[in-house]
Amino acid sequence: MGKEPEIINEKDQMRSWSRSMRFKGKTLALVPTMGYLHDGHLSLITEAQKRAQVVVVSVYVNPGQFSPSEDLSTYPSDFEGDLKKLRKIGVDAVFHPQNLYDYGNSGEIKNESAHEMECTEIVQSKDVSCLEDKGAGRLAHETWIRTERLEKVLCGKSRPVFFRGVATVVAKLFNIVEPDIAVFGKKDYQQWRIICRMVRDLEFGIEVIGSDIVREIDGLAMSSHNVHLTSEERDKALSISQSLLKAKFAALKGQTCCPELRNSVVQAITSSGGRVDYAEIVDQQSLVPVEEIKAPVVFCIAAWFGNVRLIDNVEMNI
Repeated sequence: MGKEPEIINEKDQMRSWSRSMRFKGKTLALVPTMGYLHDGHLSLITEAQKRAQVVVVSVYVNPGQFSPSEDLSTYPSDFEGDLKKLRKIGVDAVFHPQNLYDYGNSGEIKNESAHEMECTEIVQSKDVSCLEDKGAGRLAHETWIRTERLEKVLCGKSRPVFFRGVATVVAKLFNIVEPDIAVFGKKDYQQWRIICRMVRDLEFGIEVIGSDIVREIDGLAMSSHNVHLTSEERDKALSISQSLLKAKFAALKGQTCCPELRNSVVQAITSSGGRVDYAEIVDQQSLVPVEEIKAPVVFCIAAWFGNVRLIDNVEMNI
């Protein structure tokens, strides 16, 4: 049996606990997760433990980043299983709130009919989350953090509310936990860059660490979504990592024409039965697409196999 973490469900309790640790002079790291932990998540925790004296892992499925067309209820969950893994690895606290968007009964809006009309207009928009769709009442959440340019590319093209939901909930977690360090995985490369930009632009006193992708033995990037793949789909999905690796080797050997590299990867994935959402070679900082590799870039992929959308990437530091 490993270390028993403090299980914290309430926001005020979490903030008080963190402040008590910092009062003792301890540095604190946060690893935000949506649960259903795998070895990729555990690698983030290990990285956090190297950099801070106290580690908090948050487990919270954020409704603000799902649109009504995405089934929030199907997101995999196993909190008891997560706790077993967290005990074994030895984290100090687990923040497991029930609802980060519950604001109680204060501040009621008097002109309820006008507000309901406004909420109806919001819900009819395509840029709406499950949170707004179900919570269009008097106390519905309406404050969002947006990285205006970074959120519009790559995954943002097909998931218009995703990154504002991510940035907002991460900002909430930062304000509640008040960490010195936060660790994110580079598999969600755009997410990591957006959080870095938010922290820079809004003057959060937090060091954001990007941790390398953790893969299965056969190369598939670890993801909570992999559980939904059939065995056949999983085998075919290996075309993502395999084609990305070939593209990286080709670039290292002097192939710097991005359209040709993209075409080779798209062809490999589609030949395996996948449907490519996007395949882009972009600048590592700005995420702006490039046509020729002259500086460090990242090759980002999103593809569907069956009903499962997978993302992966490989950095090319040429």
